[in-house]
Amino acid sequence: MADIKSYMKEKKKREQNQAGYKEKIRRHKLSNVYRVVLVIAAAIALTAVVVVQYRSHVYTDYDVVSSSSRESVSGSIDLRLGNSILTYSKDGAHCTDAKGNVTWNQTYEFQEVKLAMCGSTVALAEYNGRSIYVQNSQKQLSKITTTMPIRDISVSGEGYVTAVLDGTDVAVINTYDLDGTILYTGEARMNNSGYPVDICLSPDGQLLCASYLHLDAGSLKTNVVFYNFGDVGENVNDCMVGVFYYTDTLVPQVQFMNNSTAFAVGDNRLVIYAGSYAPMEVATYMLNEEILSVFYSDKYIGLVFRSEDSERLYRMDVYDASAAVVGSFYFDIEYTDVFFGQNTFVAYNETECVITNLDGNVKFNGEFARPVRLMLPAGNSYKFILVTENSIDTVQLK
Repeated sequence: MADIKSYMKEKKKREQNQAGYKEKIRRHKLSNVYRVVLVIAAAIALTAVVVVQYRSHVYTDYDVVSSSSRESVSGSIDLRLGNSILTYSKDGAHCTDAKGNVTWNQTYEFQEVKLAMCGSTVALAEYNGRSIYVQNSQKQLSKITTTMPIRDISVSGEGYVTAVLDGTDVAVINTYDLDGTILYTGEARMNNSGYPVDICLSPDGQLLCASYLHLDAGSLKTNVVFYNFGDVGENVNDCMVGVFYYTDTLVPQVQFMNNSTAFAVGDNRLVIYAGSYAPMEVATYMLNEEILSVFYSDKYIGLVFRSEDSERLYRMDVYDASAAVVGSFYFDIEYTDVFFGQNTFVAYNETECVITNLDGNVKFNGEFARPVRLMLPAGNSYKFILVTENSIDTVQLK
């Protein structure tokens, strides 16, 4: 009997020890969980502080990270071509990378240059001429010869080209493959469809948007027409997949932001279209002010107006690719160019620059050390390339 009591006593003691051990394990686990939670909370708090400081930080100057020399030609113009620099004049064009290396050089003799760009691809032609040079930032893609005088051109990121040609009593619209093969041809007459005011190819070359101006019973009208050169367009007349009519409206600009979003800017409205195959009108914003400039990226559209505030020079209304209003932003410099970053826009001229994020915070408002011909982003939000008359400088804001 004593052995039984002793056994039960030992058993109870072992159970108590096990229970205590389990409690210690539980407390240890909870302690570890608390530590992890505290570390995560601290990390989140630190990240929030960093993000807030980053968003609210104002840059006051910049450092030149690297610099290379260049020679500018009198009368030439510098433009951004993807991440490279396109320089062109009436006598030719060449492309330079950020280190100053010339990737290609194209000579020609044009009286009046017609130029179209899409991403890192450019098409160069002469108004009333018959040759179109198509290049990307790395090499020449093709040379297209037309049979009629050139009036206007557009190019896709893939190198397809649409040209408006001057025929007899008719405007001929041809779209060419890289080897010069005509993929599509159409005619526009003023007394029928109207005269093409502007054209634009989508980046992949599958869609063409054209703005036609015509008179109907003495009234000015514009038709915005979409063409599809893929399988969808093969099943409809003249590849036409969408027609939109605007009375008492002149639409001088149509533009693709990406392969599925386009917009049209008229003298009294902004219209945004969406669709990869047969674009539809998704938003119309009526305007009662004069548009001074239009800027865009693959994500944003910016319309610049004179400011209604006497203390501000300009107001830019920004819309995104989903047709939503982002906001109205003010800046006070006489700009030569405006471009969008990830969540910012940059307005600049030869001597000064203003960078504003789309939350409305001014990130930089300062002057350049020397006159700038072209400014373009260089990898992150606050690193840029400044092209001057004799240098290409990569700078980091500080």
